Amino acid sequence: MATVIKPLSNTRKAVGEARQLALPVVAGGVIVAVLYFGRMLFITALVAMIIAFILEPFVSLLMRARFPRGLASFVVCTVALLGLYVVGIGAYSQLASLYGDLPQYGQRIGDIIDNVQQKLQQTEERTYQMVVPARQRQQQQQEEQARAQAQQQALESRRRRRTVEPPPVVPAPPAIQEVRIHEERTPIGEYISSRLSDFYQILLMISFIPFLVYFMLSWRDHINRSFLQFFHGEGRLVAARSLEGIAGMVRAFVVGNFLLGLLLAFLSSVLFWIIRLPFPLLVGPLSGFLSLVPYIGLPLAMVPPLFAALGVNRFPVYVLVVVSVAFLHLVAMNVFYPKVVGSRVHLNPLVVTFSLMLWGFLWDAPGLLLAIPLTAAIKAVCDNVQGLRPFGKFLGD
Repeated sequence: MATVIKPLSNTRKAVGEARQLALPVVAGGVIVAVLYFGRMLFITALVAMIIAFILEPFVSLLMRARFPRGLASFVVCTVALLGLYVVGIGAYSQLASLYGDLPQYGQRIGDIIDNVQQKLQQTEERTYQMVVPARQRQQQQQEEQARAQAQQQALESRRRRRTVEPPPVVPAPPAIQEVRIHEERTPIGEYISSRLSDFYQILLMISFIPFLVYFMLSWRDHINRSFLQFFHGEGRLVAARSLEGIAGMVRAFVVGNFLLGLLLAFLSSVLFWIIRLPFPLLVGPLSGFLSLVPYIGLPLAMVPPLFAALGVNRFPVYVLVVVSVAFLHLVAMNVFYPKVVGSRVHLNPLVVTFSLMLWGFLWDAPGLLLAIPLTAAIKAVCDNVQGLRPFGKFLGD
């Protein structure tokens, strides 16, 4: 009887271990699926939270002046929307001027592509002459000439055999012509029509962001108190510390990057105006904020000013643009970034790279921008929960 019970106990133990391993895997797969299919909802909420973190210091400043939190949040959100409207008008005027100069930029780009193709063709011909012997080149040229003559003779013989004229083209009825006109679409029109539902969903989510930001600011204290009611005893203390850690890390990252982006935008605009680059008020902010994108910030920051430099099309201007953008990026990342952001967000490079891959796969371009604050928030939770502290040390630097 003992020989029967022992295998059963071993089997039950193996089944229990398999369940313990399977549950985290299944839970992880469910979480990844929810994050992927609900990315529009999560991205909208996180963008609203980031904007709320940026505006929270201004709300606190008005509250020190005896403003109620609701009124202070309303004033700050209204001023932010007005500022965004003014910036949008300025960007629209710059884009309208750029749209008028697009044919010139297109011609410059075409000339550059033609020059590159000519240089590549010349290099290929020189390499061919160096590698292939002279006799073999002559034989190949003779063979190509013979093929060309044979093709030309075949075409002439086909033309001679055609004695019957093609039938006259009968015009289609007006209804069919109208249908054909409607069926002809430009590539841009086809892309917009195919992505119309996506654009509508994006615009719908963007319309919720101002309301989310206002309610996050005005109901901040109530939300914190209500969230802590879900925990009891020591768990409530751990949850409060985790919230403080998340708020500190995310605020340091978001506000620090925003201030650093404003500084880079201002300096870039001034430098581009000094070197007489077209559209400095549009190109400068784009280059400044793109410079903060992890790992690929430097090449991204060079794209707008180099495109604007096509209007001048002088070699010294290209050199000045590359040198100025590289100098500002290196100074910002090595001097200002560690003091403003890096002192609060302690993540090792391996974790940062993996988080960029993961969130970029799940949420595309927004995932690359939100990867570091999300990972920093996870680390803040792991640092304050007793059982998750080894994971926090693994994520840390």
